[in-house]
Amino acid sequence: MEQRLKLLWNQIFGNQNLELLEDFIAEINRFKAENQVSALEKEWYRDVTVYSLYVDLFNKDFQGLTEKLDYLQDLGVSCLWLLPILDSPMRDAGFDIKDYRQIRPELTGEAGLSVFQEFVNEAHRRNIKVIFDIAINHTSDEHPWFLESKKGKENPYRNFYIWNPDDQKYKEARLIFYGIENSNWRKEGEEYFFHRFFDFQPDLNYRNPQVLIEMSRNFLHWLRIGVDGFRADAIPYLWKEEGTDCENLPMTHTIVKFFRAVLDEVRPNTLLLAEACQKPHEVVKYFGNGDECHAGYHFPLMPQMYKALAAQSVEPIVHTLSLDVTPAIPDGSQWFTFLRCHDELSLELVYVTEEDRKYIHENYCKQPEWDFRLGQGISSRLSELMDKNPQKIANIYSIMLTLPGTPVIYYGDEFAKLNDKDYYQEQIKLTGKDDTRFLVRGRMDWQRIEEALKNHESLTFQVNSLLKLMLKKRKELNVFGRGDLEWLSLNHPKGTENQHVLAYIRAVDDQAVLVLHNLSDKFQEFQLPEDFDFAVSLFDQLEIKKQHFALKPYGFDWLVL
Repeated sequence: MEQRLKLLWNQIFGNQNLELLEDFIAEINRFKAENQVSALEKEWYRDVTVYSLYVDLFNKDFQGLTEKLDYLQDLGVSCLWLLPILDSPMRDAGFDIKDYRQIRPELTGEAGLSVFQEFVNEAHRRNIKVIFDIAINHTSDEHPWFLESKKGKENPYRNFYIWNPDDQKYKEARLIFYGIENSNWRKEGEEYFFHRFFDFQPDLNYRNPQVLIEMSRNFLHWLRIGVDGFRADAIPYLWKEEGTDCENLPMTHTIVKFFRAVLDEVRPNTLLLAEACQKPHEVVKYFGNGDECHAGYHFPLMPQMYKALAAQSVEPIVHTLSLDVTPAIPDGSQWFTFLRCHDELSLELVYVTEEDRKYIHENYCKQPEWDFRLGQGISSRLSELMDKNPQKIANIYSIMLTLPGTPVIYYGDEFAKLNDKDYYQEQIKLTGKDDTRFLVRGRMDWQRIEEALKNHESLTFQVNSLLKLMLKKRKELNVFGRGDLEWLSLNHPKGTENQHVLAYIRAVDDQAVLVLHNLSDKFQEFQLPEDFDFAVSLFDQLEIKKQHFALKPYGFDWLVL
């Protein structure tokens, strides 16, 4: 470990501040001796089903979340991704961190970290892993580092951030919050500081070795409590260089390798999850040679699943998962897949074409307030995007749950949660920003949910029962988290290709499952190859005719071969 960290340090800083690194290595050794943190199971993240939630919006606080652990276990969840929980002024839903070592007081009460510790222990008793967000690219402008930094050029924390006499540096860096922010620079006093996101989120300066050490210490703090992994927010933007777009630069990968080396030394198999909104060929670089992130989100697949349903065609999904678009990844690495999340249905040009953006936006942006960043995304809950059609919702969930990767369920989607206009307006008043992503957040109304579940005709009940069954079946088959993918091209009974039925085989060891989806709103008939012999249909949606097979509109099935 020592030699690895020194090599990476030299690549970033040369021989600068070697005594700082020596002190940190000694600190790591003391940490290991004092805490006896045991390694996690190898590649555990390939077999879990992840559930993503805001603690306060889900059930008030960590005590409330602990009370819901039995529900989550019963649903089929085996990993919780906690959206920002660290201390924050909450102007960007907690991604604006003002203290990396503390949880927001409203989530823990007077007991503080002991409540969080008890939650982690209770989750682990139910075999549920716990990961959470840590924004490593920027802080809140209320972070003590920044409060000191803006006091003047002589302040020792000035170099924790990126200051410049004018706003003309890094001009090639794109404006990520297009339509919300006008610049990547904000004036403070006589100088400007750099920010890639909101203007109250100054970017950290990783050219300063103290920043790298302090962020590494933040990881150690949470490993002591037993956290199983970290979602590294906004990872492509860590390193900035003049004359570049300041994204995915080689030194960014060296910084990530440093973090990974620290985690591997202290608690092997602690998940480092890359949040890199990039094309797959860029995201795979964050896996390195198995020495950077363990996993990354497959951002381009998400909009193409929506396009496939709108176009009623298999092509968008098949093309996106072809080697032309999605390269092979190192052994042990994993894609994380999702349908919805706390952000918008993103249509950034880094991973969709202008044509795709226009097509998906026209088909799914059904209300003016759903528009995000002037056509660059759609802010809406899954149930609304799927026209509140339970079969359609189940169909797209089946696609996500059976394609390669680890699936992520966004809180409330298992109950067909709707857009929350009241929460949206409330947050505009709080933050001063018209951020339509607040539509897809909002609080869980457990009393209303319990009432809706009693009505078997309700959208809530129908979606919940279908998804719960799917998760149960998926848990029984390790083929989906680890198996190979083989596409099948199916023909109509008359012999022409049926582009409306998405068909593939997932196989690992002696286990194989044929998965079928009717992407259209019409009854579809097709032929299966004669040599297919399936033992069981898991959802009984496949209709067997005399000479062929059929699926109802948006029908799907999993056939164990």
